[in-house]
Amino acid sequence: MNTHADDGWSLVVPLKPLALAKSRLAAAAGSRLRPRLALAFAEDTVGAVLNCLRVRDVVVVTDDPAAGEALAALGARIVPDAPAAGLNAALAHGVRAVRTRRPAARVAALNADLPALRPEELARVLDVARKFPRAFLADAAEIGTTFLSAAPGVELEPAFGGASRLRHLSSGAVEILLTGVDSVRRDVDTGEDLAEARALGLGPRTAARWLPAAG
Repeated sequence: MNTHADDGWSLVVPLKPLALAKSRLAAAAGSRLRPRLALAFAEDTVGAVLNCLRVRDVVVVTDDPAAGEALAALGARIVPDAPAAGLNAALAHGVRAVRTRRPAARVAALNADLPALRPEELARVLDVARKFPRAFLADAAEIGTTFLSAAPGVELEPAFGGASRLRHLSSGAVEILLTGVDSVRRDVDTGEDLAEARALGLGPRTAARWLPAAG
């Protein structure tokens, strides 16, 4: 984590209560392992973000006490989901929490389900995002969004969920077109997604929970 650069990025990561997270993964992982995997995804995501040299700090917006404790132990700041009005409201709330302390903060929203995330690939995305007022990265399916950024003084205007790539394009955000950043695009909702993340190389916490179960 870059604690010295005044213009380092602040990333906002939203996380549902674990009991509700990753429901589509139950078919592959089972109901008992699913919430543990959801936490592992978030831990590996946040851990990788905090190891990215472009990142100053991470705010996790969640009401889950177990997740909050685990992610705070990694170095994230935990902010309760006070709006309790869905993903985009949570992200806007997280940005406000960042800019209450640092009004000129450069901010980005990042999915919590990137268990193969590599800090150096995230750094490449952040370097491109820095050139634009708002920018986003599509997910691996090129339908959704895994990353959305806003320059100092610019509102994030998140429109995550479903076919968010087109919504972010329509809102004026610039699409980041980079090769070699697959780990930043590979979010996980299904067993097939998890297999693709495994091929990229799972983070340590996800690997410890999933590989013994997967065989």
